[in-house]
Amino acid sequence: MNKIARRVYELALPLAREQGLELWDVEYLKEAGEWRLRVYIDKTEGSVGINDCEAFSRAFDPILDAEDPIEGSYVFEVNSAGAERELKRPSDFERFLGSTVEVKLYQSREGRKQFTGTLKGYENGDVRVDCAGTEYCFPASSVAQVRLRII
Repeated sequence: MNKIARRVYELALPLAREQGLELWDVEYLKEAGEWRLRVYIDKTEGSVGINDCEAFSRAFDPILDAEDPIEGSYVFEVNSAGAERELKRPSDFERFLGSTVEVKLYQSREGRKQFTGTLKGYENGDVRVDCAGTEYCFPASSVAQVRLRII
């Protein structure tokens, strides 16, 4: 998470909690020549809907304006974390132990860069996954991304 995303995360966290939401992630990146600030929200009970995103956006917009953590113009978006969200923090992996995940690697292993299976463990960035009865341990340095998969 870059410096701006981290600051926005700090600003958004109290509001998310106040609205009964979980702040999943914040991204600040350039896409197609435009800077984008994306805030991802989640709920522990039920799923995030358009009304949740709109309510959070309307309440957070004045906070962003007052704090002004970003110089210049940008597009502000509030999104659901999504059913196939990326797992990033140790708490994400702990929460979704036993779930189906897709692991993408930087370099091929056994001739492939993607493995889909059941998340069995996470320790110091290393990811353990059971893929159809074969358990793999992927060292943190080899893992490009881990996402939940709905199969």
